[in-house]
Amino acid sequence: MSELQRDDVDSRIVALAAKVAESSDQNVPVLLLKLKEILKGASGGSRRLKKLKQDIYDYGLVQYCILVLLHDYSRIRGGWFVAAQLANILSSCCAGLEPKENAEEFLTKVLPSAADNMMVLARRLQARFFRALKADDRKEFMLYFRTVVDSICYLFGGHIQLTQYVFQSDHFLQLLLTDNVEVEVIMMSVLQNILRVNRSVLFSVDCKSIQSVLDELIYKLSATTNPVIGSIATKVMLLLVESHPPTLILLYTDYKGNKQWTGRGFGKELSRLLDLLYAGSTQEVERMRFYQAASLIQAAWRAYQTRKRLKKLPKAVTTLQRSFRARQEQEIKRIEKRKAEEELKQQVQLRRHRAIREFRQRQLTLLEIVPASQMDKYLQEEEEKSALLIQTQWRGHRERRAFYQQKQALQAFRAAVVIQRVVLKFLQRRRNQRKALSAWKGPKGLTDQHRIELRQRVEQKIKMHPVSAPPMSQERGIELHSKAQEMLGQYLLKRNFEQKAEQHREAVLAQINTDIELLINAPSLKNATKENGQVFHSKSVPVATRARQSHNSTLQFIRWPWWRKLGNEFLDPEMMGSEEVDFDFLAFTGSTRQHSLES
Repeated sequence: MSELQRDDVDSRIVALAAKVAESSDQNVPVLLLKLKEILKGASGGSRRLKKLKQDIYDYGLVQYCILVLLHDYSRIRGGWFVAAQLANILSSCCAGLEPKENAEEFLTKVLPSAADNMMVLARRLQARFFRALKADDRKEFMLYFRTVVDSICYLFGGHIQLTQYVFQSDHFLQLLLTDNVEVEVIMMSVLQNILRVNRSVLFSVDCKSIQSVLDELIYKLSATTNPVIGSIATKVMLLLVESHPPTLILLYTDYKGNKQWTGRGFGKELSRLLDLLYAGSTQEVERMRFYQAASLIQAAWRAYQTRKRLKKLPKAVTTLQRSFRARQEQEIKRIEKRKAEEELKQQVQLRRHRAIREFRQRQLTLLEIVPASQMDKYLQEEEEKSALLIQTQWRGHRERRAFYQQKQALQAFRAAVVIQRVVLKFLQRRRNQRKALSAWKGPKGLTDQHRIELRQRVEQKIKMHPVSAPPMSQERGIELHSKAQEMLGQYLLKRNFEQKAEQHREAVLAQINTDIELLINAPSLKNATKENGQVFHSKSVPVATRARQSHNSTLQFIRWPWWRKLGNEFLDPEMMGSEEVDFDFLAFTGSTRQHSLES
């Protein structure tokens, strides 16, 4: 005790432990209720709460709580209420507790004894509940029983390994063997919590315990008509089957009473359980479930498509009516337009007939005015005018026809010119590609005749210069071979440089030939325009520099005074010495040129 007191231990725990050690057995349960107030002072999950639980366990108060649960509380002050509260306190102290010392003893001895004593207490409360005659007493005992059962659930919820012990306990099976509805619901909820906390608990228990639980569940389904019992029993059996598939084999002969629960409000769980029992395996149930889900999705999709089409039907009818009315309106407008055009044609024709009639009437009036002696002259003039008008119309028609024919011929000529230009450009590109590719071709192979000539020359050379030296050693041969390889490498490297230089020369020559051709085909400087100025530009920097120098020299020569040109009639401005050139002017023109290039 002295070592424990040296630590930072709550003084209330120390005082309580001292009182418990000094008090009688009748007063210990009441004293242990103070642990609830001590635990309330710390928040859930905090380090202080863990420290308090550790100190309570180290001072042996947890063991006291376990032992006092077996007392007869009918003779203790506070009665069975104290027992229920002690069970709650014990579960709170043990849940989440991880002792630093003797952890194995805590897990293998303390926790099982706590669960066992709490189940014994629950059985006592259950028996008191059954023997009670007054309604108030039954209500109190049921409340205490529920508190103890909740404490058991809280205890194995904090320590999962306890689920196996509780499931195999005879006390748990005895608690489950009851005909009272409230107790049945509470105990089956405990079984449901066990399966939810530890899904694999059934793999670690013996088949006898599983068979006993299944027998009791099937009995409850067969013997009772309460829908609450049926619902929770069905859910527990479904959890058993899903958690432990081998239990399906045990249920093949003991499920006949399940059909009576159809339509009682829990058909979803019951249908799942019946599917499992009829299928015989979870894999088959999953396959059937997937099939049903696929069918449901297909049905929903088809229903959605049908509803969508039904929603679109009014729109389609409206669209059809709108298009029909628009088509009808267009047809009416076309008929009205055609009628208007026919009426206009009739009016134009009537006006034309009226105009012709008026014209002829005027002619008749004029003919009546004209004397008989001048009638022939008048008719001749009219004939000449008519003939002239006919000739004019005919010549216009002939010229228009000739122009149309010439237009077609001109279009064909232009098309032929375009095609020729495109074909010539294509052929030129192909020739340029062949030239570019031919420059990269390797040396041509030797012909048979040339090979024979070379072989004869080699044989003549060997005959003229026979080998009189002793045979060559291996080291000398290797040295000569290395030297030959080195010379061959130098030759190949030099050949690559020569090929690149040759390509560069060919490119420069092609550029020079292009410039020469452009200059030959270019107009004279007198007739040159701004559009033709690009012909006299050169992309070569040396040529442009030389042309600029020659131009500057010519300008300088033109600006010389007349007395400096005496005796130099045959002097070429480009041959002037550097001392005769105006360097200021050249510097000015050069800087101007550089500035224009930079901009």
